[in-house]
Amino acid sequence: NKIPERHNRPSPLALQTSPPHHNHPIMFASSAVPLFLALCILHLCDSTHSLGDVIYAINAGGEEHVDVHGIHYKRDPLFGKTGTASDYGKLLVIGRVPKSDHILYQTERYHTATFGYDIPVNKDGNYVLVLKFSEVYFDSPGRKVFDVTLNGQHAVITGLDIYNRVGRGVAHDERIPFVIKGNKLFVGNDESTHDGKIKVEFIKGYRDNPKINAIYVIRGTEKDLPPDLPPIEEAEEEQEEELETDVPVEAPRTPQQPRRPSGPRSPNPYTSDDSSALLPIFVAIGAFIPLLFCLCKL
Repeated sequence: NKIPERHNRPSPLALQTSPPHHNHPIMFASSAVPLFLALCILHLCDSTHSLGDVIYAINAGGEEHVDVHGIHYKRDPLFGKTGTASDYGKLLVIGRVPKSDHILYQTERYHTATFGYDIPVNKDGNYVLVLKFSEVYFDSPGRKVFDVTLNGQHAVITGLDIYNRVGRGVAHDERIPFVIKGNKLFVGNDESTHDGKIKVEFIKGYRDNPKINAIYVIRGTEKDLPPDLPPIEEAEEEQEEELETDVPVEAPRTPQQPRRPSGPRSPNPYTSDDSSALLPIFVAIGAFIPLLFCLCKL
């Protein structure tokens, strides 16, 4: 009898350590999940909007505020110096912006004369000035119209009628790109001398007073700005939905039980006996008869 060769038989250890062939696709799929998630994260990071370097931001007529994009607006530096700070706009719900940023368009600074802000800009490069407006007082066009200039030479906005643009209580932004190069300020095709700061001025016209709600400046181009305000029609729909969600749901009313009167009802004077109305007549007749009798005796 031949003894079977033992080396031809696989050992139990070899059977245990050698994974079956059908496990490889499972291992590949499990390793592909983290790779897929990483690609998704990279795609989201690439599609996320990057904001330029904010070098200046103020909330005109109001206190400091951080908006939904992370821009930190400082307290108005003109408090107690120039013009008038107003928060009259707090009576309104501002359209086209999130509720948390209404304050940027509710507070304002206006003046009965031309006024402005000095903005330090020291480095060469591309910049964008963003001016925020909202008409919170007038309810018709043509009532408030004014211009905006840079350094007294560049008319960046002419004949601004906020109500005519967007209506009452609606946010409106103006974006003004400019370039600093050496000692020159370039706005479009125009240039002027630059001395380390720019002055944005709101020019008094013959139709009410100039005003501003908020200002910020970024170092970069318009591509580095937050997304523009939504169209008015779309913003109105979103605002209606927001107001609907903010309305508290009333609890179901329970039927009220009839109240019992506390004591006998008061008599209705209009349903009393009509004889009371004839009483003065009877008294007059009774007094007249004795008088008539005395006259007859005379």
